[in-house]
Amino acid sequence: MSDVDPAVHEALRWLQFSSEDLEVAQQLIMKAPPAPRHACWLSQQAAEKALKAALVSEGKGVPRTHDLDALRNKLPEGWAVRDTHDDLTELTEWAIDSRYPGDWPEPTYADAVRAESEARSVHDSVDAEFRRRGMLN
Repeated sequence: MSDVDPAVHEALRWLQFSSEDLEVAQQLIMKAPPAPRHACWLSQQAAEKALKAALVSEGKGVPRTHDLDALRNKLPEGWAVRDTHDDLTELTEWAIDSRYPGDWPEPTYADAVRAESEARSVHDSVDAEFRRRGMLN
């Protein structure tokens, strides 16, 4: 990998971490009994890492935030994820709500399935852009 641009290498590492988080979220959803709280959090993390992979590929710094809309909005025009995911608020909320006790409802199985699906869509959009740019085979 020595002839790979360091920024591309780092962006691909972020995307790999995203893939791994999605895989574990899916496993937790399929587990009996399922673990929706953990699946929701890992799904949020997968989307966050995919968006940060895109930012790294653009030569931008990686902001220390869990706000998926803020991350998406830092991407330049031309990224499909900007157009296809115009509201990531619900997925963003799992960064905190699923990890800590609070006065919010406990995540359900349906919440976990929805979170994983949306996160996978964000990930797949970034993955497709990387492929279009020749960063992935």
